[in-house]
Amino acid sequence: MTEYDYWKIFPRMPKKVTIGDITIRDGFQHLEKFISTQAKITYLEELIFAGCRNIEVTNLGNPRSMPQFSDAEALLAHLRSDNFVERAAKKGINMAEDVVLTAITIREQAVDRAIELKKRGVGPDRLLMMVSTEEQHHFANSGTTLPNYWKEAERCIQKCKAAGLKMCGTVSTIWGSPIGGATQLKDAVEFTKYWLSIGASDIEHADHDGSASAADVYRYFSMILDEIPDTRLHIAHFHETKRVAAASVLAALQAGICHFEATLGGLGGQPANFLDDRPIKGTGDYYYDDERYVGLVCLEDTLVQIDEMGIEHGYDVDRILWLGKQLERTVGTRLRSEAMINGRTLKQGHMEYARPGLAKLKETLGEKPEQSFPQ
Repeated sequence: MTEYDYWKIFPRMPKKVTIGDITIRDGFQHLEKFISTQAKITYLEELIFAGCRNIEVTNLGNPRSMPQFSDAEALLAHLRSDNFVERAAKKGINMAEDVVLTAITIREQAVDRAIELKKRGVGPDRLLMMVSTEEQHHFANSGTTLPNYWKEAERCIQKCKAAGLKMCGTVSTIWGSPIGGATQLKDAVEFTKYWLSIGASDIEHADHDGSASAADVYRYFSMILDEIPDTRLHIAHFHETKRVAAASVLAALQAGICHFEATLGGLGGQPANFLDDRPIKGTGDYYYDDERYVGLVCLEDTLVQIDEMGIEHGYDVDRILWLGKQLERTVGTRLRSEAMINGRTLKQGHMEYARPGLAKLKETLGEKPEQSFPQ
């Protein structure tokens, strides 16, 4: 007989998840429109007040070549300010204990900058460095080789430990590389082990170009949890290029992953190399043909999907749907969330759309109000 209990079919699937937001960092970096510091502060605040407890605030890399990151210190300083900490406390949020603020630090210079900010009392809680299992992709992102980067990462992790900072190690090109093509899942497992062996606090498993299929996502995360079963160490990061990332989220859940990342409106991708009315350095030429199809999974849609599965997540879903509408006004274009437009699955319905006369007709025909079949 068919088993209908989803959690019996997939016994590793969690009943509670964490969904981190990276709109302000990964989302806005891809836009070819400058987003003001005040706008970023507004969205950071609203995301935290709506339930986000893991949030990527900024990139501490090279602000000169990527002006979207030039306000990095201002954003962190605002979230550490007495005024905001007090406002958050009034809503029951302890910024020191409940919320993890992350900054991207691909290279050692950025790590040193983060440590300096930490010493001044406005630094992040957690940093992130990144490797790709396919070395051409890694070189495009970091500018150096994998062996040399691993040595740099180990140095940086030791610096972070001394400064009281955590370091997340990202593994990319798990399911394929936009430069080198197909990759092997087993390589990403070994890269994950290596990150942990040199002291990484957790691992972001990233599908940065949307190569993943649901079957391979389930296979990979099952491999990972067989080898490293502590789910607190693993974060799933899916980009949406083929409109199948929701299936990847579900497959990761089925495998047992309980920590995900998303962005409002499905924003995100490679840093822009054009801003407002002029070209800028960014990270060089884009490695995709259409910038509209490279963002992350939508926070709005992912929340609705998980909420309607009965999985606990800690967000005010309606507030996030409202926030997604505001972001479209900020960006000035239609974004990718369907839930933001169409809302959640109806519980009460919309009787204003009903055709008049059904009750009267049933009475005329001698039928009971709830009768569905002839007697």
